[in-house]
Amino acid sequence: MRIIDMFDRSASFYPSKDCFIEVATGARYTYGEALAASHKIGGGLVDLGVEAGETKIAVYSPNAAVTALSILGIHRAGGIYIPVNPLSSLPDNVYVINTFGAEILMYHPDYEESVREIRKQCPNIRAAVVVRGEAPANTVALDDWLTGPDREVPEIPEDRNAITTIFSTGGTTGRPKGAMHTHAVWEGIAFNMNLILPARKPPVHLIAAPLTHAAGAMMLSLFLPGATQVILKKFSATGVLDAIEKYRATHLFLPPTALYAALAEERVLERDYSSLEYLIYGAAPSSTEKVAEAIRVFGPVLAQGYGQVEAGPAFGTILTPQDHTDAIANGGARLASCGRRTPLAKLKIVNDDTGEELGPNQRGMIAFGGEFQMREYYQDPEQTAAVRHDGWIWTGDIGYTDEEGFVFIVDRKKEMIISGGFNVFPGEVEQAIFTHPAVQDCAVVGVPDEKWGEAVKAVVQLKAGQSVTESEIIDVCKDRLGSVMAPKTVDFWDELPRSPVGKVLRRAVRDTYWEGRTRAIV
Repeated sequence: MRIIDMFDRSASFYPSKDCFIEVATGARYTYGEALAASHKIGGGLVDLGVEAGETKIAVYSPNAAVTALSILGIHRAGGIYIPVNPLSSLPDNVYVINTFGAEILMYHPDYEESVREIRKQCPNIRAAVVVRGEAPANTVALDDWLTGPDREVPEIPEDRNAITTIFSTGGTTGRPKGAMHTHAVWEGIAFNMNLILPARKPPVHLIAAPLTHAAGAMMLSLFLPGATQVILKKFSATGVLDAIEKYRATHLFLPPTALYAALAEERVLERDYSSLEYLIYGAAPSSTEKVAEAIRVFGPVLAQGYGQVEAGPAFGTILTPQDHTDAIANGGARLASCGRRTPLAKLKIVNDDTGEELGPNQRGMIAFGGEFQMREYYQDPEQTAAVRHDGWIWTGDIGYTDEEGFVFIVDRKKEMIISGGFNVFPGEVEQAIFTHPAVQDCAVVGVPDEKWGEAVKAVVQLKAGQSVTESEIIDVCKDRLGSVMAPKTVDFWDELPRSPVGKVLRRAVRDTYWEGRTRAIV
């Protein structure tokens, strides 16, 4: 089953049901209207020469109904969808478009100035489609397709092994790579998600995080049960909380930083969250203290997913709402877990030197197997070979499983600090710092030190109006982790650097302290 088949199934069952609701404009499309629009857009793309399973089409747009319709149109025409993150820099987006071989660019008029530069620097782009409003010179207007006569794109023969998406890998270090996914991968992702998080009432998915990442993967998966997709153009804490109440949202994904911002919203305790079935968080390590707070605020609806673009864009593991409830009842330690492997995923911990599978409570590389794997990195066999080992994707994440199969991520291997000969995993120190009520966010890095080689430094962003001393932060860590793991120094920054999807860029923080050195180790 392809992505478009999942959508078509719900369109045949629920033609009058709302499919997309755009919060900013009030625009609505029923499943029947979205079906017709997908054929018009797909037909327009076919007229531009799209070849099924071959032509790569980039979408450069904020969250919007027309963005979602464009994605459907691409799948209708059989094109290969490449999401382009509007929050990334222009050079990064030029790199993605050029490197992944996009031939057609569908874009929002908000980025007209950037698109002019992209078209200069991306010679492979042979056609551009503006998704809203009138078209500039040498550009096609999506509105002309949507206001034109009804069309029906001929059914494309199903090939489960054909490539349908190329997603960028996380950009916290180096240039992104293009993970190529087949229809079979997306079928597995959708079935897996709806199996582990079944809707108990008609699903309403509030899209607040970028469609280019996990929220977009959830949107595609939730076509299967006929979800109404309520679309916020961008995240704001107040906007999310308002939309939960107004649209009676049942499903919501937030990265940890957005979840923390929602918890800090002035009127967070005054809202009605009774419609929520699943508030899913993930994409970065999360503070167990804040997760416990979120359960108190939103109810027993928290679910944590862990996955990787290379090994399926979502839900290699799941910590279910019941797992959260059980963890709270047993002291909260298991809130630090990202859950157990999902039914359609394989997972093991390996010694990354020997490839030997490790047992419970032994730290090693987390590896995923099964059908969620990307086929390869686009035109990059060397990097593909570096992460794929005997049918498994080695994630680069260090972790372990307990006796019951719950997975605990310790850190990224490359960000481990070696201080005085001891291994210090930044994530463990950050968890201790998060227990202080004045802390909004933090990053722990290794900095040059003549005595220790690398000294552990904490860089802390405080909540508005809060204060804390360096010694208080260090003492919290010493009490929980001992003196070896505790930071030697603490700096306070007004704002920590973040990736386009809200992850704290620990590497960027670290680079600040190593600037001007020829080596990044001592």
